[in-house]
Amino acid sequence: MIRITRRERFSAAHRLAKEEWSQEKNFDVFGKCSNPNWHGHNYILYVTVEGEVDEETGYVIDLSLLGKIVKEHVIKYVDHKNLNLDVPFFKGVMTSAENIAIKFWEQLEEPVNATGGKLCSIKIQETENNYVEYFGK
Repeated sequence: MIRITRRERFSAAHRLAKEEWSQEKNFDVFGKCSNPNWHGHNYILYVTVEGEVDEETGYVIDLSLLGKIVKEHVIKYVDHKNLNLDVPFFKGVMTSAENIAIKFWEQLEEPVNATGGKLCSIKIQETENNYVEYFGK
């Protein structure tokens, strides 16, 4: 078993807030991430696939194919967008880094696994100091 990772980047805005809470409570819980005028990040996305090395190609998955899958199923929806307002698969979802990773997994699991590899992890780096990693259910 071997793992291979593709890195992609995107920029997006979002806001962490609950509509039923007051501005004060949102700020108490989410801090500056609850700014009513949104805030943004330059995210780094790591998609890791695991599997056996194909004897003929030497690949677990062709990285250019993995890049195309990630761009088609995730990046085109989120890059330079407002995650809360513009992205259908985030409708009604708190756009925390944790939930972003889970939703990206949901978008990528089927098309990645159809290549013969197996989606192993989604890592979202939101800031220089913070990232989350999701390994599926």
